[in-house]
Amino acid sequence: MKFDLEGLTVHFPYAAIYPEQHAYMGELKRALDARGHALLEMPTGTGKTAALISLITSYSLANPSRPLRLIYCTRTVHEMEKTLAELRLLFSHLPPEASRSLLALGLSSRKNLCVHPQASASAARDSVDTACRRLTASWVRDKAASDPESTPLCEFFESFDRAAAAGDLSSFMPPGVYTLADLRSLGRERRICPYFLARQMVKYANVVVYSYQYLLDPKVASIVSREMQKECVVVFDEAHNIDNVCIEALSVSVRKQTLDGAERNLRRISQEIDRFKATDANRLRAEYNRLVDGLAQRGNLPISDAWLANPSLPDDILKEAVPGNIRKAEHFLAVLKRLVKFLDGRLETENVENEMPVSFVASIHSQAGIDQRMLRFCYDRLHSLLLTLEITDTDEFMHIQTICDFATLIGTYSRGFSIIIEPYDDRMPEIRDPVIQLSCHDASLAIQPVFERFQTVVITSGTLSPITLYPRLLNFQPVISRSFTMSLTRDCICPMVLTRGSDQLPVSTKFDMRSDPGVVRNYGRLLLEMASSVPDGIVCFFVSYSYMDGIVNSWNEMGILQDIMQHKLVFIETPDVVETTLALDNYRKACDCGRGAVFFSVARGKVAEGIDFDRHYGRLVIMFGVPFQYTLSKILRARLEYLRETFQIKEGDFLTFDALRQAAQCVGRVIRSKADYGMMIFADKRYSRHDKRSKLPGWILSHLHEAHLNLSTDMALHTAREFLRRMAQPYDKAGSGGAKTLLTEEDLQDMGRAPMET
Repeated sequence: MKFDLEGLTVHFPYAAIYPEQHAYMGELKRALDARGHALLEMPTGTGKTAALISLITSYSLANPSRPLRLIYCTRTVHEMEKTLAELRLLFSHLPPEASRSLLALGLSSRKNLCVHPQASASAARDSVDTACRRLTASWVRDKAASDPESTPLCEFFESFDRAAAAGDLSSFMPPGVYTLADLRSLGRERRICPYFLARQMVKYANVVVYSYQYLLDPKVASIVSREMQKECVVVFDEAHNIDNVCIEALSVSVRKQTLDGAERNLRRISQEIDRFKATDANRLRAEYNRLVDGLAQRGNLPISDAWLANPSLPDDILKEAVPGNIRKAEHFLAVLKRLVKFLDGRLETENVENEMPVSFVASIHSQAGIDQRMLRFCYDRLHSLLLTLEITDTDEFMHIQTICDFATLIGTYSRGFSIIIEPYDDRMPEIRDPVIQLSCHDASLAIQPVFERFQTVVITSGTLSPITLYPRLLNFQPVISRSFTMSLTRDCICPMVLTRGSDQLPVSTKFDMRSDPGVVRNYGRLLLEMASSVPDGIVCFFVSYSYMDGIVNSWNEMGILQDIMQHKLVFIETPDVVETTLALDNYRKACDCGRGAVFFSVARGKVAEGIDFDRHYGRLVIMFGVPFQYTLSKILRARLEYLRETFQIKEGDFLTFDALRQAAQCVGRVIRSKADYGMMIFADKRYSRHDKRSKLPGWILSHLHEAHLNLSTDMALHTAREFLRRMAQPYDKAGSGGAKTLLTEEDLQDMGRAPMET
């Protein structure tokens, strides 16, 4: 369909549109007009992706003199593929002259795009990267030119290189939409490398879909996203955890295994330096001369040699010559050995230590003789040395890269970080596992360059409540900040707060109550009653793996688990991705064949973040407890202190906000469209408190009735049966009169005329 939105012609790929999609597009257009940032919460299952790409593409087509490019960031490859499928549908509904000129593509790692039979055979991403470099590094190709028989090359990369040199890449990728599968097929058919082709064509694409890390992690962003222009709209989809992604991008952990691996790396580098001194001393001398003038510019490197970049943010990288005392390869090696020895000594502690970067750098200087400026250059100097030594086995050198990451970050930043040394994990004090953690506490550090560089950044998700906290956490001022509700012709969402069991004993996962046999039994009876009454799939979320293991064992001993399995099969998420994928497949099979199933999962796990339980795969979701973070964590305590001092965010407010967004994310898995229906049970007495409940998204709160705020198990069972009975009745999908939930072109025209007539 095609309609007018405040003077803009919008092309939309469906015959009807939801009212909230129309309102969402209106707010998005205002943000684009104002060239500012937007924070938009949209209920799950209401077509957020279709609304975003339709509006931004239509806006770009309507302004040919100022064409906008869309950078769409997703968390997973699955979400990337769904977005590209929506784009393909949209492009098929655009005017022919427009669709013939637009290019949209997905970009992922070599592991997801490589088509070389041997290189792509490895299971690990780092191994695929290494296999690729062994075939494409500039020195490998130079050697092959003189000795083609004994030096294998990648024919796909050679084709790419020839096409790039001839300026002929666009002939390999005409306008259209390219998913990752399309890129791999194209690579095999045309015998060209899809990974490097996509990397190059990103510069010319109208729409690019890739991972958060490609913009937020400085090590990746300065290689992949370096040439993106200011006239880009950046969308972070499912961005409720964006603050955690930013923090992880600038945090580093160093364990005993890391230091042992770094020592092995240094011995190997030392051997390579000795070999080059004997065979090709000129290379080392040329590198020294280059470092006297300043570090080699990354932009001049061949595309196949570009490695991970400096872990610091672009504006914080020193634009000057390398310090004289680390220019020579053997001198730099000696500095790294002293640094590794110093860190090894710090790991020997018996007590938890918490230091700021300034004092930690001072102690490195006094004990190891390494000053702050040398630390700042560690990562770039290592990169230069590994290129000079022509090392392609990059996966083997991950340990020394981690050490140099750590050194560069502590040498660069004095605020927003702390160094925490723990001799063991609090939860397993009997096992010694020392770790030095450089922990970033300020999420705004990683995302600030994105806000400054691009004219519009849209942060959107189904669970951004309370929406007022994000501007403070990320330190930015959105021009548009709005939360939308879901328009429905029937109450297809039924949230309930269960505070007590059938025996009227309160239920909660509070630390002093969670192991109480009465609570465990009441939770088990709740699931058993629901399994006997609710058809198809039930999904249960627990607050942690350890709690899930404990309660499932208790249910087994009480005989509750066997009773549940009389009604439905039981599947469990584990930390192992392969096991969990297999469990999910079998869970779906059990739901498809009518047997019904229960899936046990964990808040903050892979399933809670990326798997949809739509239709019969999820008729009920039970959130056992409030998923607070582990509050004794030293890293969390340090972050809370920083948030309180810097952004005046109280500890309790942040912890409750974080727990409730995770709970909302878990229960939101059950509703993926308006034709769907499902129940949500918040099984913990703390949800009945207003300060907790009020932080749930508005689209859940609007369906949470007063009568459902303080239920026992038998009352919840009665409510569930009544709800399922109502859902079995036929209903009007489009609505009528003022309560329409599907708007056609005629409806939108009437809406446009109504204000003019009044």
